[in-house]
Amino acid sequence: MDTHRIHEELLRRQVRVLVVGCGGTGSAIAAGLPYLHQAMLACGHPEGLHVTLMDGDTISPTNCVRQPFSRSEIGLYKAVVLVNRINIFWGLDWEAVPTHLSDRKALSPSYENGIGRTHIVIGCVDTRAARAVIRDATGNFNTLDYWLDIGNNADSGQFILGEPLNHVNRRARTRLRTVAEWFPEIVDASLDNDGLPSCSAAEAIERQEPFVNQTLAQHALVLLARLFRYGTTSYYGGFINLATGGCAPLPTDSGLWRQATERRRRERKKRKARMIRAA
Repeated sequence: MDTHRIHEELLRRQVRVLVVGCGGTGSAIAAGLPYLHQAMLACGHPEGLHVTLMDGDTISPTNCVRQPFSRSEIGLYKAVVLVNRINIFWGLDWEAVPTHLSDRKALSPSYENGIGRTHIVIGCVDTRAARAVIRDATGNFNTLDYWLDIGNNADSGQFILGEPLNHVNRRARTRLRTVAEWFPEIVDASLDNDGLPSCSAAEAIERQEPFVNQTLAQHALVLLARLFRYGTTSYYGGFINLATGGCAPLPTDSGLWRQATERRRRERKKRKARMIRAA
């Protein structure tokens, strides 16, 4: 069993975190990050976190059912509303970027609040196309240490902390593979549905069980908290199923990656053989 050790520089400096997506999961992550910031400071971290929330969506009536927004906030930007609440309550100076990550400005290396100045990006997006943008961006910037992806369907989901292959994270047997490496289909935009939001509160609840977002967010926050407190971790993600109450960790075992790679290789070989026979 391998053990992952946190990048040492993150224990000596302010850690810049970018949360992409401020819906059900992103808002739950945003609410928990101040607690992580306070815990880091209490345990001796010199500066804790500086967080930027990024989302180009505004609040709709449907968002007021499962997300922490009120009807009086309809039409306002989600990221701005959440950051204002956090800063007022906690006395912080965290920032909001009311745009999508795909915006050219957000992807610019010189933009202070974009992904180019980030150490940890937390993806809380609900389309494969959006994950593909994060995947491409995380490989292009040399300051980015980790990509934490959180995603779910109706009653289950995953959280995976990966080290994108870039200047900081070189090729190595023990590198934490990203969600896009484990599950290539998760960044295949051709598999997305129409992407339209739920048209009613009832449909929104039907599509997603209550508390699935908060459950995944809490597990992801616990992983970060343990990594910063102890400096090491024996797992870097997990899979949650609310229907069965199950939680399966993703251990930091490079052997699992080798097994998965070999299994995919065999599957490709079988598909190719079937195609040859069919021809």
